[in-house]
Amino acid sequence: MAPIALPYFLALPEGKGPWPGLVVIHEGGGISPQLLRLCQRFAGEGYATIAPDLFFRSGGTEAADFETLMSALVPEEILADVEASADTLRALGSERIGVTGFCMGGRYTWYTAVHGHGFAAAVGFYGSGIADDPGEPQCPTLLFFGGQDPYIPPAEIERVAVRHADTVVYPEASHGFMRDRSDSYHEKSATDAWTRTLAFFGEHLR
Repeated sequence: MAPIALPYFLALPEGKGPWPGLVVIHEGGGISPQLLRLCQRFAGEGYATIAPDLFFRSGGTEAADFETLMSALVPEEILADVEASADTLRALGSERIGVTGFCMGGRYTWYTAVHGHGFAAAVGFYGSGIADDPGEPQCPTLLFFGGQDPYIPPAEIERVAVRHADTVVYPEASHGFMRDRSDSYHEKSATDAWTRTLAFFGEHLR
């Protein structure tokens, strides 16, 4: 397959911009219908929203098995893709841009907040490995976890919370509690996290 430019899904608010921008980083499952619905929800709240397909170098979402797609990722390339996505939003007039992500995307949201440039806020959901990245975010950063997450042990979440005060843990929620129409969806936690997310981005991006 010949190399292609970074593909992405773009959702814009109705009317004339410019708008504040959001880069949404997908889960390990790649670009999904649920992710696209979420981008549309953010656009409905007044954010120019872009979700890059970070698996495109391997042929895109579902081009290979999960392990193959994940093992092909290079953190520096992911950061470059996220920053390129932000540049796309800037070309549309967005001046203040945030980043958010889920699962794998939550991990790379933290990575972007720590190592990236030009972001005004970050909100990460149930990202594993954050406790092992000792850097400090360069922008205001909010983190969410589920207390019943089978992939992120409570001790790891505690290590994050001790170091990063803006960490919210929902005791009854599992991994993927924001993933609507799935068995992991936890409505009470998801509703509260959505409210907090909009308030956080409203404070730092508007």
